[in-house]
Amino acid sequence: MPDKTVRDFVAAYLRPHRPRLALLAALFFAGIGLQLANPQLAKTFIDQASAGAPFDRLIRIAAIFLAVALLTQVATVAEVYVAEDLGWRTTNALRVDLTAHVLALDDGFHADHGAGELLERIDGDVAAIAGFLARFVVHVVGSGLFLLGVLALLWREDWRIGGLLTAFALASVVYLTRGGGFVGRRSRQSRVVNADLSAYLEERLSALPDIKANGADDPTMRGLYERLAARFRVDRDALLAASLFSGAANAALVAATVASLATAAWLQQSGAITVGGIYLVFRYTGMLRMPLERLSRHMNSFQRAMGGIMRVRELLATETRITDGDGADLPAGALAVELDAVDFGYGPEPVLRKVSCRVEPGHVLGLLGRTGSGKTTIARLLFRLYDVEGGAVRVGGVDVRDLRVDDLRRRIGLVTQDVQLFAGTLRDNVRLFDPDVGDDRLEDVFAALGLEEWFAELPDGLDTVLGPTARGLSAGEAQLVALARVFLEDPGLVVLDEASSRLDPNTEALLEHAIDRLLAGRTGIVIAHRLHTVERTDEVLVLDGGQVLEHGDRVALAADPTSRFAELLRTGTGLPEVRA
Repeated sequence: MPDKTVRDFVAAYLRPHRPRLALLAALFFAGIGLQLANPQLAKTFIDQASAGAPFDRLIRIAAIFLAVALLTQVATVAEVYVAEDLGWRTTNALRVDLTAHVLALDDGFHADHGAGELLERIDGDVAAIAGFLARFVVHVVGSGLFLLGVLALLWREDWRIGGLLTAFALASVVYLTRGGGFVGRRSRQSRVVNADLSAYLEERLSALPDIKANGADDPTMRGLYERLAARFRVDRDALLAASLFSGAANAALVAATVASLATAAWLQQSGAITVGGIYLVFRYTGMLRMPLERLSRHMNSFQRAMGGIMRVRELLATETRITDGDGADLPAGALAVELDAVDFGYGPEPVLRKVSCRVEPGHVLGLLGRTGSGKTTIARLLFRLYDVEGGAVRVGGVDVRDLRVDDLRRRIGLVTQDVQLFAGTLRDNVRLFDPDVGDDRLEDVFAALGLEEWFAELPDGLDTVLGPTARGLSAGEAQLVALARVFLEDPGLVVLDEASSRLDPNTEALLEHAIDRLLAGRTGIVIAHRLHTVERTDEVLVLDGGQVLEHGDRVALAADPTSRFAELLRTGTGLPEVRA
């Protein structure tokens, strides 16, 4: 049986559904009683008929037998329905908890665990324990009681038959409860290889354009074949182990049936039992198969479920490295930003070294630097996707580690090059499925960003259907949706991660105007990969190798021929004359 921590885990999800669990137990035990009663009725019918009982008495016995059989089927159907209902309720609650927990984990965790792996844990592992949560306790306890009831009635019929089948049952129970370790090990290996396959497929399908463009179809398929072969081997071994486990129990039951019938025939010849008694022994011996098979099946599912439960508990036990602060308050309006001697690295090599700067409320800072210089890392630290290793990041004069994570992120807006659109309407994509945001508010957002004409040209307005691939929208239009999302939240700080780097000509001016309106009255940080992007900034910070190479007023730096920014302008991409 599972250890106390697993029992506590299961009990936590069953406890809110105690009435359904009690109903399930009542239906199951009622079914057990009805199943045990019918062979007794059949024995009585046979013995009464053999003794020449009146026909009307036999009809009454047969009618009771049919009624009991019908009630048994009704109880079985009701038990299956309640068990499935309970299973879905408990496992859906577990899926909700797992999803919420995964969403709360830091970016370092998600960098190490792909979406496919997490999907397999949230759905695949939970599916493996669904039957365990719904039926295991009731069915195992019920099967044990059913087994005891059958044996008691066999002892009542004759002690020799009762003793023979009791010995068989005890040996079977020991085997079923103690002999399934090799099944469990293979089941856990199966969950691991299935998670690996899911992660591989998710990664390759999301990178399909790159795979096709670079002719990587063959390596991709080769990797798929390797993982399919690994899954085949592990699943084959797991299925074979489960089949051997069940087959051994079934073979023993066949031997016990032969022995019990031979004993019953001998006893009938000696007058110890009646013909009805032989039938009773035959029926009850056959009925021993049901609790033992159920125990075998549940032991197999138990071993599979244990693998799932262990992996789920491991995931739930994973703690985020980003924890809420004491709940300090941020000031209203535009937020100041300060980096104070910030050190940070994703691994042993530092990415940022003693980076310091301050952006006053309402100012816009342009971040420049080569790829890998730490520009995007600064944005991640502002959002507390990671925490600094040294120094401090302050927003609104408050160390971000002293704030509640949700409070911080509600006050910062982010627009990136790659906009994630969800399957749904424009309305859903802007308000992110929040039903409390009305259509009037959304239309006001488009008007405030100067996007009325663009919005009016959409085929179905807010009901325009979008999707993950932004079908029907250009890259620039998808970024308009992202700007509307941010504006709706009214943040005090806006981070633009080269949000204008993928514009089509028809929407460039529209998007630039919308960005200007979004930044008005707010602090902004523009992570620039092109010099053109920093034209709207008040000041510029140039990073090189994770250190501040230069920081100052944009116009003053552009006018200083010795500055790094001026050098970039001279050797850059034909930037128009810098204007104040």
